[in-house]
Amino acid sequence: MHHENSLVKIDNRALEQYVATAPNAQNAVNIFSGAWSSRLPAPYEQVTAGEAPLFEDVRMVWAAEQLGGFAHKTVLELGPLEGAHTYMLEKAGAKEIVAIEANTSAYLRCLIVKELFHLQAARFLCGDFAAYLRQGPPRFDLCIASGVLYHMRHPLELIGLLARVTDRLFLWTHYYDQALIAQNPAWAARFNGYGTAQYGDFACTVYRHHYHAALSWRGFRGGSAQYSHWMTRADILSCLQHFGFDKLTIGFEAPEHPHGPSFAVAAVRTRAELRPRHVDAVEPPEPVMTATPTFHTRKAALHAMLARLWTQVRR
Repeated sequence: MHHENSLVKIDNRALEQYVATAPNAQNAVNIFSGAWSSRLPAPYEQVTAGEAPLFEDVRMVWAAEQLGGFAHKTVLELGPLEGAHTYMLEKAGAKEIVAIEANTSAYLRCLIVKELFHLQAARFLCGDFAAYLRQGPPRFDLCIASGVLYHMRHPLELIGLLARVTDRLFLWTHYYDQALIAQNPAWAARFNGYGTAQYGDFACTVYRHHYHAALSWRGFRGGSAQYSHWMTRADILSCLQHFGFDKLTIGFEAPEHPHGPSFAVAAVRTRAELRPRHVDAVEPPEPVMTATPTFHTRKAALHAMLARLWTQVRR
């Protein structure tokens, strides 16, 4: 006669959570194997993680030069991803860093980095930074918003909210350029609508960008919806100026960036009276997509092709 428990199929999945080797950095990094974006610096340069050199990002060096350094500053960092820029901020002497990450996988990777590199000035918060900003947090000496604006459903709102809490802002972002995007079918396929967005008394056209297949990647590092809204380069600068940043320094122009045109802005408010007196504390409505850009994109592509042909004929 068989014992009753011999018929029970044992599920060993719980045991897969255990590590059988002595503690080391690779064990911790392997919890999110395949999801990492960043290559770790010394003393963990031999640990297998990602490939992007974000822990030695020259954009952050430039930001420090433009914004008066990071030493002894309170910093708000949006979307830290894996804490690479947070690490650089602390190494540069920042007094306090509040880093807010909504992606739970990325948030936990930040905690791994915090533990590996013994970060003391950084505090990682798990949540939506736009919702945090709507609550009216204290002011910060500066803000780092690298790689987040083009992931927002309400990018105008983000600029307006940041203008309330800081006079110094580093922004790196992709932007919409119809002529450039029309020449790249892979880029153009991600856009399917445009409409007018408004925040406060500033309004401009935004372009709906879809993530498509990128949503299936374990290391997805986009926004929290299936789509975001991109602004043009000119409208980004106009929006910053509208909300009181009167000194704008441009860097890292990359119209041919593999993921779309991009640039960096160091935005500074030189006079306190330029601070916005009011910003809405509620999420703005979705912009209404009044048309698809397909016709306009094809029209721009046709114009570009005709221009090239005309140039060849004239030769």
